[in-house]
Amino acid sequence: MGCLFGLLLLAGCKGESSKPAKSAAAAVKASAEASVAASLAASVAPAVGVALPPPKTTGGKPLMQALSERRTVREYDSKMLSPQTMSNLLWAAFGVNRPKEKGRTAPSAHDVQEISIYVVTEKGVSLYDPFANRLVHVSNQDIRALTGKQDFVITASVNLVYVSDHIKLADDPEEYRRFYSATDTGFISQNVYLFCASEGLVTMVRAYIDLPALSKALGLKKNQHIILAQSVGYPKK
Repeated sequence: MGCLFGLLLLAGCKGESSKPAKSAAAAVKASAEASVAASLAASVAPAVGVALPPPKTTGGKPLMQALSERRTVREYDSKMLSPQTMSNLLWAAFGVNRPKEKGRTAPSAHDVQEISIYVVTEKGVSLYDPFANRLVHVSNQDIRALTGKQDFVITASVNLVYVSDHIKLADDPEEYRRFYSATDTGFISQNVYLFCASEGLVTMVRAYIDLPALSKALGLKKNQHIILAQSVGYPKK
């Protein structure tokens, strides 16, 4: 197959989000929730994954053009992203751009880099490892319907879920942890918007999520908190 997810069974903002839709997404969500608990209990697979191609860090549209073309889109083609495009996307989002310093493409409070990116597709869930440039297997379940309460989440080829690890912000008060996590996720999601504008992809970031259901599906710990989710894909033809 010509896409990354044939090789591995892995996995806007509130002001731009759409209203609840009682249609196909609701039915798929119910099915996903029913199967998640059983699949997590039965899963004893090791944390295997697949190496991504090295990201292409040159080229693309000029910054000012990408800014002028940045937009939120709610309709997606079902075409999957290629391995190279996925690698480029995740690197742009929060990849490593200064390996010696372990520097990233987006800033974070105290440089603790508390945000992780979960990659959700029809084939399952994976976790982006930016330092190894790998996708680590999490689940074989299609939980796209849990990444948002809008219909398009089950059509987009990939949904990125941004998760904050509050342990990395343990020295800060709780309100600061929430604030820093939200701010840092905003930087990452804007990187994704600009990458999509540059590469002819479309995207939408949102906070309209069933947080308990998605947290359970991802197997998150008490210290891990979902901040936002973001759909990425090709424009609907």
